[in-house]
Amino acid sequence: MPATASGGARPEEEEEEVSPAPSPSTSASACMGTRAEELTARLAATGPRPGAGRGAAAAGGEEVEHERVRALREIKNQIIGNRTKKLLYLRLGAVPSVVAALAEPGASPAALVQAAAAAGSFACGVDDGARAVLAAGAVGHLTRLLAHPDEKVVDASARALRMIYQSRLAPKFDVNSGENVDFVLSLLDSENENVTELAAAIVSHSCESSAEQLSLCSAGVPQKLVSLFGCSMNLRDACLGSIIAVIQNNQDVASRFASTDHGKGDEAPLALTTLIKDSFELQRQALTTNAVEKLSSHLLANPLGTRRAVTILLALSELCSKLEESRSQLMSVEVSTLLLEALKHDWADIRVAACSCLKNISRSPKILSGGRLSCDTVIGPLVQLLNDSSTSVQVAALGAICNIAINLTPRKSVLLHSGVVSQLVHLSKSMDPMLRLKSVCALRNIMFLLSPKDKDFIVKELTLSTLSSLICDSEHFVQEQTLALVHNLVDGYVVSANYVIGEDGMVMDAIARQLNNASAPGVCIQGMYVLANIAAGNEWNKEAVMNVLLPHRADRIKPSFAVNFLKSKDRQLRVATLWCVLNLIYPKCEASSGRAVRLQSAGVILQVKRMINDPCLDCKLRVRMVLDHCLDNADDCFM
Repeated sequence: MPATASGGARPEEEEEEVSPAPSPSTSASACMGTRAEELTARLAATGPRPGAGRGAAAAGGEEVEHERVRALREIKNQIIGNRTKKLLYLRLGAVPSVVAALAEPGASPAALVQAAAAAGSFACGVDDGARAVLAAGAVGHLTRLLAHPDEKVVDASARALRMIYQSRLAPKFDVNSGENVDFVLSLLDSENENVTELAAAIVSHSCESSAEQLSLCSAGVPQKLVSLFGCSMNLRDACLGSIIAVIQNNQDVASRFASTDHGKGDEAPLALTTLIKDSFELQRQALTTNAVEKLSSHLLANPLGTRRAVTILLALSELCSKLEESRSQLMSVEVSTLLLEALKHDWADIRVAACSCLKNISRSPKILSGGRLSCDTVIGPLVQLLNDSSTSVQVAALGAICNIAINLTPRKSVLLHSGVVSQLVHLSKSMDPMLRLKSVCALRNIMFLLSPKDKDFIVKELTLSTLSSLICDSEHFVQEQTLALVHNLVDGYVVSANYVIGEDGMVMDAIARQLNNASAPGVCIQGMYVLANIAAGNEWNKEAVMNVLLPHRADRIKPSFAVNFLKSKDRQLRVATLWCVLNLIYPKCEASSGRAVRLQSAGVILQVKRMINDPCLDCKLRVRMVLDHCLDNADDCFM
């Protein structure tokens, strides 16, 4: 299934207060400039004056300081999330006055908090704002304020610096300097999560060269970042990004990181799991550092019923998700035995982790076909887990069974005689949508390339009534996978189509309802592939498909859904629909010309003609084939 992307997070601003909205009679565009000029002037007037030794207090006392806080707050509230107003205040020269408030020793905590928030907002997402804030010296002042006795000032300063360091214009922090690295480590030791997030941002921003990566690794920065994984999700994500920056594309640093003690024994495998998830390159790097062997040794050295065993199993699972070499390395006698024991463990988390591991190991047909962890040895324990009291365990077991089913095509009799089909049918009726989805996925994979006799066995267990209900399930993901199951059912054998178009057309009616309702794209794609497969059959099958595409109605108000599908932006949906049309008008069938005429009258062929220059090459090829078949089916005046 699909999945996603790396790179810097989009900068976000945190809004503390919101200024009142203007009344309906006020024109915002007319007064915005005047209001901004007034606020900028008010703020400048509250700044230090020549001879004033104690900042605002000396310049006019509490009243002036109160006025400054109000001006800062109003400016901050106006610019948060508003690029236009940021640019306006930049043109008016407000930034130096905002930063000046940070520089004053006598400034109140309230003024410092508002000034820091405004400075960070100016720097966030606007390059000109970042330049102005940096030119005014905000970084130095905000860094100094991280030691302020007021926690709110520290918090606001850390958030502002974090926004500044999100900008590509922010200065790099010299992490080759021991003094600077010590400073970063001191920030990572802070109890304030905004300060520790700031430290992570500094590391990510300032770690580009191999020397910088090595310097941070030698100082133990990655280990310190790992120790913070138990904190909030935001901090965990920030730390993960920083660890990636430190070890990415540096085998030496990656090896040193993998072979050191990361502080919390339970967090180290968890860090590795998160780090390498969905990354082929990082998994390859982990393999070169013998991560599978080391984790396997730790797993065997620890009791199963521990949090550490869970995290190690999850890390091993991720390491085996893409690389066959990692799967082979894991399959020692001891580990194979331990995995089977873990499936029967009293602790649900251990059972889930073991299933996750087996799911990725079973991506290998070679391992499943024999050896220490064959299908024969694991399918029985996995089927038993389908009765587990924990839904999480059931879902995890279903994931493993799905992979085993798809990679065991020549020997599916092992699955069919294990009792798994009846269990899957039972779970497909569950109130839990995830259990319905996973059980249908497993049935879909078992159905793939199955013999007619075995297909008949599954359909009798499932029943056409249940199949029809699942096609119209409340969750479109379940609908899509059920139609994929039907797609596999009717694939390859003409007789299989009888399940769909027989029994009073119950299943066909359910498919027609979904396609006429223009459900989610995935549902429509699978539905059209089902119709295309049926249309490849005999005349009875083709006519059944025609009745879905062009039902017999005296008054047709809306065009056939096939026309809309051919206009779709989804390439796969257009291809699937063209395949269906192709199979319906294949010229060597006796009623093909009549079907071609009906499709022409419904506007389907006209839409196909409009697709002659479709940007998708697959579509282009099928369009030409459809038009060629139309010519073969009719006399010269037909087109």
